[in-house]
Amino acid sequence: MKNTWILLCILALTFSSCRQLIDEILDDIGHDDDNNAKEVNFEKIGNIFLEPGVEEPEGAAEISAYDPKTMQLFVVNNFEESTIDVVDLSEPSSPALIGSIDIAPYGGGVNSVAVSKGLLAAAVEAENATHPGSVVFFDTEDLSEVNVATVGALPDMVTFSPDGQFALVANEGEPNDDYTDDPEGSVSIIQIHPSFQVTTLGFTTFNSAEEALEHDGYRVFGPHASLAEDTEPEYIAVSDNSLVAWVSLQENNGLARIDLVSKTITGIFPLGFKDYSLTENAIDASDEDDTIQQAPRPALGMYQPDAIAAYKAMGTNYVITANEGDARDYDGFSEEERVEDLMLDETAFPNAASLQMEENLGRLEITTTLGDADGDDKYEELYSYGARSFSIWDGGTGMQVYDSGNEVEDIIIAEGLYDDGRSDAKGVEPEGVVIGKIAGHQIGFIGLERVDAVVIYDVSDPYYPMFLQALETGDAPEGLLFVPAKDSPNGKDLFIVSSEDDGQVIIYEN
Repeated sequence: MKNTWILLCILALTFSSCRQLIDEILDDIGHDDDNNAKEVNFEKIGNIFLEPGVEEPEGAAEISAYDPKTMQLFVVNNFEESTIDVVDLSEPSSPALIGSIDIAPYGGGVNSVAVSKGLLAAAVEAENATHPGSVVFFDTEDLSEVNVATVGALPDMVTFSPDGQFALVANEGEPNDDYTDDPEGSVSIIQIHPSFQVTTLGFTTFNSAEEALEHDGYRVFGPHASLAEDTEPEYIAVSDNSLVAWVSLQENNGLARIDLVSKTITGIFPLGFKDYSLTENAIDASDEDDTIQQAPRPALGMYQPDAIAAYKAMGTNYVITANEGDARDYDGFSEEERVEDLMLDETAFPNAASLQMEENLGRLEITTTLGDADGDDKYEELYSYGARSFSIWDGGTGMQVYDSGNEVEDIIIAEGLYDDGRSDAKGVEPEGVVIGKIAGHQIGFIGLERVDAVVIYDVSDPYYPMFLQALETGDAPEGLLFVPAKDSPNGKDLFIVSSEDDGQVIIYEN
């Protein structure tokens, strides 16, 4: 009998351990026993204006980063001078500006910030933006300079790998306004220990694959530019295990994948195009029709993501993209045009006259670099900027597993927040995205720049995201930041939005 009881105890302990392991695995993949989306209820608890009393302080609150060690928020402020403003967040309901870091000694302006393990990284462009820029590292406690690393031209976004081993920066490499100097876009990987060693990766190895990539929807279209010169890295996301990174190549309509072990770019994923003639992708294409009405249209959208975020679900890495769209418009070269000002192919568009009326498709902004396949100056297809949505892509193959179609715009219209004045351009203009983990669920926050709002989705199942909540923000939300409860000053999940057009930082609590 004694041996039987011992055996039963061992079996019970074993089952308990297995059950605990199973629960941990299910929690990691976002399992919910009721198979429902996670309920969230974010409410505004505090805010601060970084340029109080100024009517239109454009650029006053761009990207922000939070340091749990000092409970400080670091916010990019490019309103007049370029600074990093330091906000005390120890009381999230009463944020207070306590100082700033002057960026003038380091270059032409700061574009992005990130924090990891007591280090603040700032991506700073050179005085001449086509020259190599830098990433400046500061100690988050005393704000002293720790290191200055030279990187590629126009460092636009910086982030740390989750393990803190690397800082990665997307060097956009934009041309000058005359389009006579177009530096190569690149990604710099800075190994923090022992000595901030920099490895900068370019795209020259993909020059020979240009034709194949373009066939699948990648864009190389700058005057006289090679693929490496034309490629413009915008934003970086890193896998949870710090082994892989993905880079959005916005103007080019692609993603790149980087192996952080070998420090090599292993692939470019063209993102293709979105068909607005489908009912589920219907858009409002006019700002001159005196109404908000989504309808299928004979046009295509280039996904062209700005911000991206990476997460793991059901054992697979996924990348979520905010499909903002962006055009090149320089003195030396511009691709922008409206449908009403084009000649349309009579066979492709037999109803061209009606279609080009302002209340129909005439006001829609499109690129002149695509759609005229036979070069006769008559367009057989119309390609517009962005996709007015967010998408989820398989991080290994680049295949799209989900797109929100026109659901985000439907939600914003229902909320009474839609700005019809942007219908001809990029609609709600999704720009920012972050992922936060709440009670085992992967929660996506998507910032909508032109309607001053954020939509929140449970993306635990990347094939079937579920809408949870919409939040009003400040004017033109630029920076999105999720602070998990374990790092939060008040022990609650926080969501922080910095808005560039009114210089406002808003703190929401779940």
